[in-house]
Amino acid sequence: MPELPEVETVRRGLLKIAKGRKIQAIDVYYGKTITNDVEKFRQALIGQTITDVDRRGKYLLFRFTNNLTMVSHLRMEGKYFNQPIGGPIDKHTHVVFQFTDGSELCYHDTRKFGRMTLVKTGEENQVGGLKTIGPEPTAAAFHRDFFQKELARSRGKIKPFLLNQRHVAGLGNIYADEVLWMSKINPEQAANTIPPAKVKALHDNIIKELATATKYKGTTVHSFTNAFGDAGAFQERLNAYGHAGDRCPRCGTKMVKIKVA
Repeated sequence: MPELPEVETVRRGLLKIAKGRKIQAIDVYYGKTITNDVEKFRQALIGQTITDVDRRGKYLLFRFTNNLTMVSHLRMEGKYFNQPIGGPIDKHTHVVFQFTDGSELCYHDTRKFGRMTLVKTGEENQVGGLKTIGPEPTAAAFHRDFFQKELARSRGKIKPFLLNQRHVAGLGNIYADEVLWMSKINPEQAANTIPPAKVKALHDNIIKELATATKYKGTTVHSFTNAFGDAGAFQERLNAYGHAGDRCPRCGTKMVKIKVA
């Protein structure tokens, strides 16, 4: 599943290929991608212009001129790309937004797990996981005191704690493994037993690592590509995720893969 750096990379690409474009038609080839009534979804957006594309955690927020927002979650394999109107459509392209400038924005999803939900702007926080999502992993929004209190309330293992979007937005398997390795914390350690010095290290590393991964346009492990079809570059900088059997770059010990929660 794309994590925050990958979704932010997609968002930045969408600003170049979708922002300011006016929709003249919408083709829906897999109706379950749209959580609204499909025809009402189409009629609400035809004739409207995409004014901006925002992000909250792993969710994309398409803003439209009629005070509507489309909440898009890519789930496992979802991706957007653009092409001239009438370009090839394969069996995994499920929604196509045709623009008046002669281009079209296509949503492609081999697993069919991705979803789009249209709501009034201002009501997007009532959609799915946005109802309970935690702070963005930035110095301005992600405060260490809040993080410390959340950890103190949890007797569960730290790895699933980090994957819970209620505590901090945007972390998934890849970056949870990386920040735990950076902070020298065992993924099976109980969250409420982590000492203050390591809480500080973990907090700071979450902010640092996600910012750095975004700078390198995300991690491509399986199929992630940005809105231009390009892979990310951060996979070359991973220290823990996907390195089972390799020597730890810090201490030289052979790394072992385990299943947590």
